[in-house]
Amino acid sequence: MVEIAFAPKDAKHEVKVFLCPEGKKVNVEGGFADVYQSALKQSGFSGKKQTFCRVYTDKGQTIFVGAGKIKTDFEAQELGGYLYKLLKDEEQAAVFSGDEGNTLLNIAFGIEIASYRFDKYFTQKKADELPKLEKVSFIAEDAKQLAQEYKKLAALANGVRFARDLCNEPANVLNPESFAKEAERLSYLGLDVDVLNLKDLRKLGMNMLLSVAQGSVNEPKVVILKWKGKPKQKEFDTALVGKGVTFDSGGISLKPGNGMWDMKGDMTGAAVMVSVMKTAALQKLPQNVIAAVGLVENMPSGSATRPGDIVTSMSGQTVEILNTDAEGRLVLGDVLWYVQEKYKVKTVIDAATLTGATMRALGNQYAGIFGNDEKLIKALIHAGNESGERLWQLPINDEYNKWMDSDVADMKNLSSSANAGGSTAACFLQRFIQKDVKWAHLDIAGVDKEEKGSLLVPKGATGFGVRLLTDYLNALK
Repeated sequence: MVEIAFAPKDAKHEVKVFLCPEGKKVNVEGGFADVYQSALKQSGFSGKKQTFCRVYTDKGQTIFVGAGKIKTDFEAQELGGYLYKLLKDEEQAAVFSGDEGNTLLNIAFGIEIASYRFDKYFTQKKADELPKLEKVSFIAEDAKQLAQEYKKLAALANGVRFARDLCNEPANVLNPESFAKEAERLSYLGLDVDVLNLKDLRKLGMNMLLSVAQGSVNEPKVVILKWKGKPKQKEFDTALVGKGVTFDSGGISLKPGNGMWDMKGDMTGAAVMVSVMKTAALQKLPQNVIAAVGLVENMPSGSATRPGDIVTSMSGQTVEILNTDAEGRLVLGDVLWYVQEKYKVKTVIDAATLTGATMRALGNQYAGIFGNDEKLIKALIHAGNESGERLWQLPINDEYNKWMDSDVADMKNLSSSANAGGSTAACFLQRFIQKDVKWAHLDIAGVDKEEKGSLLVPKGATGFGVRLLTDYLNALK
């Protein structure tokens, strides 16, 4: 990712960028003022959003970029993404802007997350095929203060990068054990990290999670990360739970071959929650937060769970497994129960690439949000709107819940109806939420990856949820 710097004056960069608000006259001074004014006039440049005028002189190039009318932090970040698109083939650039403070910081943040690339496995690409941009310097009088304030957004960019890296890794590299080791390394930041192994999970009775993992040679793990931003407070303010299926073949209920390669990303919920914890530690978040992620691989084999099997969850409730490809809810159910039972948390948020139904309903524009507390849901939706990672509330009710009843056990893992799959999956999870616990479930299927690439997200894993949940946690009192 591109290095971001703040400086009180220009160090004579050959590429200079002037950010120009829409509708305001562009004032240019110096020896090339006439050249600039002539070029701007001929191009019809007005400062409109996502427009530019590039001028070359013997001193280098100057780019006038339309800033439009920035009203939100996210719009400033998108401008940063647009700047990266214009500058990626340069080595360095200096940016001049009439904006200061928060807008400038978010433009810089946009450049940084837009510059993310996952290219570690390329061996044949030539240097001129890769982006060249290494550093962008923002020229501002209060550069020292801005550099200090930017540390918080730099930490968030680090968290986004970490989530994307985890999700882009192939499943032959990232399995439950290697994922757990990646999480353990974060202890250097002051996070307390515990890893539960197969023996621990059997002792706890996490039989739903174990049923998903039993067809794979890779043993399951549950990783718990704790951040104590309020060291004198014993309780945790919030628990984060993530689905970490490092590869999902569907098990015995095998998925179609076409597109199965994308199932390396079925651990996105876990990656997001671990990355939020990394961000919390880097930002020194003044909250007590705990995250628990269930890491498994869902594979078909002679030892795999069969459709029709019945397992007893950690909660004591029994589940008839009708389809082994409805596995994420089994993993989440046990981990949700564990964090409530052991740590007595009163607010729980989970995230998972859970259902194709939610993806079909909302596409790649929104993640679905379900829950039992409207205040919590509204706070998360607000954080999503602010961060650009938008949520749309979908319903759960008693009728959907009845669809999850089984004829031979307390519940089944697949609804009796082919419809409302996102809602019925959420109803399944709600059966593992204890009394008086506030709960929200984020179904991030569809927003976990970018098929074509956008201003802030190159093609591949998005890390959706890191910005949203970090904003939410920072807003807590």
